Amino acid sequence: MFSQAQMIRILSLMFFFALPFSGLSGCSTWVSGSFQDPDVRLIKVDVVRAKLLEQQFVLRFRIDNPNGVSLPVRGLVYTVHLNDVKLASGESSTWFTVPAHGSQTFEVPVRTNLWRHMKYIVKLLEKPDEAIRYRLDGEVKTGLMFGKSVHLSRDGEIIPGSYIPE
Repeated sequence: MFSQAQMIRILSLMFFFALPFSGLSGCSTWVSGSFQDPDVRLIKVDVVRAKLLEQQFVLRFRIDNPNGVSLPVRGLVYTVHLNDVKLASGESSTWFTVPAHGSQTFEVPVRTNLWRHMKYIVKLLEKPDEAIRYRLDGEVKTGLMFGKSVHLSRDGEIIPGSYIPE
């Protein structure tokens, strides 16, 4: 006959092996091929602090989930370029869930040191009416255990003169 310790060990092993499969019901769309990549957009960049040796920004993103199941998000890996010069890169490990057919905004703090690029940036700012190209590359990590990475690439231009007060 089983002792109480053996029964607890058997139950805990059953629980341990059943746990990974309990969260996979929403992942069936990934396996079956009906999963649609969420739309991830950079909606705003806020300057938090700009000192000589360190600049702090907040990148604000919006993620839209076109799927019929909620989408767990585990974070974002990103790189920001200005005219092909890498300004910042990093990783955000903020966890949140985007509801089915819903959207969620999230913020990513960015710290950088533009001092080593100061000569180049000053040269760019000498012509405030000329556009400066930017590019944001990233990867949004989704899912719980068997997640899917959604690649993100956005680029555009900014005109420095439009940000300088007169």
